[in-house]
Amino acid sequence: MTTFALIHGSGDGGWAWHLVQRELRDRGHEAVAPDLHTDHDDATWDDCVEAVATEVGTADDVVVVGHSAGGFFVPLVAARLNARLQVFVAGLVPQPGETADEWFDHVGWTSMGSADPFYHDVPADLAAESMARERPTSAKLAASPWPSSSPPAIPARFIVTTQDGFIAPDLQRHVAASRLGIVNPEEVDAGHCANLSQPVELARILAGYVA
Repeated sequence: MTTFALIHGSGDGGWAWHLVQRELRDRGHEAVAPDLHTDHDDATWDDCVEAVATEVGTADDVVVVGHSAGGFFVPLVAARLNARLQVFVAGLVPQPGETADEWFDHVGWTSMGSADPFYHDVPADLAAESMARERPTSAKLAASPWPSSSPPAIPARFIVTTQDGFIAPDLQRHVAASRLGIVNPEEVDAGHCANLSQPVELARILAGYVA
């Protein structure tokens, strides 16, 4: 049994992964999705990594998955837990010393001008609940340089969300290639919040990595 450590993006909490958690458990795996301390003004990288490590506990077969801005935590958590795999879902893949605020300019991100860049393909009830659960994100943490001197030597995967209205699919492919060396990433036919709009397909891909 593999334990999937699911890391939410900016403004979200662990709830955002609840459908994928259920699907992974139905496939015989464990999945944890803690709320990171990103809503605390004094949050640190270590605080957030510790929150995930505490939820994972003593599990020794771990895959770390991060959505969107949660990608900044994926390598840190993977290194801490000696994970077998790190996975980025429409993820922000960091470089040493880079801040989350800087990432967008560094990779050439531009707004796509979408009226609804996040929830256009999410069922209305789930979109409403997600927005009601939105949490603030620490400006201090977003402006703090990524603390690792180098990414961990742990295999990585990238999942492109092909209907994304926030991070263009072509930009995601560019990030996967330039920062992870992945030239043919997996793709899911979903908007930015694939964890809510396509949880079955996303869980299928994740479980397939450890089959």
